[in-house]
Amino acid sequence: MDTKHQAQDAVEIEEADLETYAKAGKPVPKARRYRIRVDDAYYTTEKPKLTGREILELAGKRPPESFILTQKLRGGRLVTVALDDVVDFTTPGIERFTTLPREVQEG
Repeated sequence: MDTKHQAQDAVEIEEADLETYAKAGKPVPKARRYRIRVDDAYYTTEKPKLTGREILELAGKRPPESFILTQKLRGGRLVTVALDDVVDFTTPGIERFTTLPREVQEG
């Protein structure tokens, strides 16, 4: 078997919906695409890992510095994702992401 076929065999499915796997309590398989939910919209990426900045940009939140990104984990736990934090979509339990405008405090 040549390396091209081996690489294709490593991919288990075409698309993995993170929310579906998290709610079922199942690990996320290696996939060609990952479907993530940011607020009320769904986005797909071919990368198994993105930074907080890349997730915000994918969701059209520009400039990303103006938003706070939070990931909701199975069981309801919320984790803030900094712009340079790397989110690995194969990590079990990631349900979805939410954004909040970063408020500028008046002095």
